[in-house]
Amino acid sequence: MFVLVNLKAYPCDPVAVAEAAHDVAESTGARIAIAPQAADLAAVADTGVETWAQHVSPNDYGSHTGSTLAERAAAAGAEGTLLNHSENRMKLADIDASLEAAKRAGLETCVCGNNPAQIGAVTALGPDSVAVEPPELIGGDVSVASADPDIVTDAVAAAEAVDDDVDVYCGAGISTGDDLDAAGDLGASGVLLASGVAKADDPKAALEALVAPLA
Repeated sequence: MFVLVNLKAYPCDPVAVAEAAHDVAESTGARIAIAPQAADLAAVADTGVETWAQHVSPNDYGSHTGSTLAERAAAAGAEGTLLNHSENRMKLADIDASLEAAKRAGLETCVCGNNPAQIGAVTALGPDSVAVEPPELIGGDVSVASADPDIVTDAVAAAEAVDDDVDVYCGAGISTGDDLDAAGDLGASGVLLASGVAKADDPKAALEALVAPLA
């Protein structure tokens, strides 16, 4: 199970969270990645933790003020990128272009979708993975795996029907080892979470508890 922690724009110390994630990954063998703000990519990558961008823009080099260029994210140490998170929605054509940009820069990709139908649609664009995240559960205390398990199983089925090489991750409300276990039982091969770690008083302890079922 892959654990991808999105720091969003939360007022946490991205380097401290990254160091905690690196330590837990090293001690447990779990695959854990951190997705910080673009300005913090290099500092987070310097900790040695697997580092992802929260977004890359659908453009190449050129006159694109305010964009997050995939090549520069990669140069800063990013190994992958999220796309189309519910808090940063994209048009289908822009997702496609951002996937091309990420591929050009050698970044692994995960495209988010709100429901199984969207998961099927974005799987057809050829990302490495997709993540199903019902917006109403994002940031809450109840995981999608327990609140509506059919969304996860249906998303897995929707992705497999298009391309069974694309991994499916489970997001929204994930915070505990039980949530990670439930996601795996429903067919997900990873989890996407944020506040459960980024807002934790002790991010290292939160991560250790999260990945304990993988031991």
